[in-house]
Amino acid sequence: MQTGESVLAEADLTLIHALQIAPRASWTQLSAVLGASPDTLARRWEHLTAGGHAWAAFLPRHPGPEGPLYAWVEVDCAAGRSEETALALTGDACTLGVHQVTGDTDLVLLVRCPGLSALDDYLVRRVQRLSGVTRSRTQVVTAMHGVRNPWRLDQLTSRQAQQLGARDPKAPRRRPSRQLGELDEALILELAGDARRSAAELARTCGASESTVRRRLDALVGSGSLVHHCVPAPRFSGRPVWALIKADVPPSDMATTAAALSRMRQTPLVTSVTGGHNLAVGVWLRSVRELHDVTAGMGRAAPAIRIAGTSLSLRIHKAGAQVLGPDGRRTHHVRPDIRRA
Repeated sequence: MQTGESVLAEADLTLIHALQIAPRASWTQLSAVLGASPDTLARRWEHLTAGGHAWAAFLPRHPGPEGPLYAWVEVDCAAGRSEETALALTGDACTLGVHQVTGDTDLVLLVRCPGLSALDDYLVRRVQRLSGVTRSRTQVVTAMHGVRNPWRLDQLTSRQAQQLGARDPKAPRRRPSRQLGELDEALILELAGDARRSAAELARTCGASESTVRRRLDALVGSGSLVHHCVPAPRFSGRPVWALIKADVPPSDMATTAAALSRMRQTPLVTSVTGGHNLAVGVWLRSVRELHDVTAGMGRAAPAIRIAGTSLSLRIHKAGAQVLGPDGRRTHHVRPDIRRA
């Protein structure tokens, strides 16, 4: 595996950044900002998505005041059963990450469930019943301190970003709607695989008029009911190596430690957890060799932290809702379970 550089051209990264800002802008609108013809941009995006190098998707945001429950789940497998088990778990809507890893376990999952009861049901009735699983250990996430898109790009100039209508990250957002109609749910399921699907295509698929689809899409996006992801596949992102770092932090130092770690570029996911260690940090690295530099940097940024262990991902089977093949390319997506999100 190449670990140091992206195979994506500058024009590819520029287009991805533009779509991160304006996910459903027309090719004509993007053309006016990026300086390439609409046909050229459309062909470039088709090449990226068809090849599994990048994707754009909308996923439902949890509408409740407390949000969903997240957990890290370590899975031990019988000899020779790790890949088979990982592939089975990628098909579950509640797994947002499935990694084959180094260390004292075989798989690490990031799981999202509506609550403790649903998590228990998933572990008992699904994970522990898989024939390849010998044991599982769960660390419930009690707080998410830093959640950033590790592949948020910085290709466009500030003027270009403004032209595309970049939203002020400090601007208030409306609370997601608690009630989704049948059309809303149908649209979300379709957009989970491709956020660029046209209103006309969605109207045909969902059995509604194009004007109604446009109106409902505007309402869903404007209310914050959808979370947009437009990213390169990790394998081609320039930061293809994932690791989970476990650490111990005195409770009195947790807030300052988590804040310091959240400011580091390589640590987009900082979580407080239950279990033998109280901090779990997901990192994305340029190479395996960078892991030492990152852990050393964590110690400098947060002197109270004590690194307890690291697990490197040997293969990423799933990132978010997207399933990745052995070569790191996206193969397909798993439809979200809207009613349990």
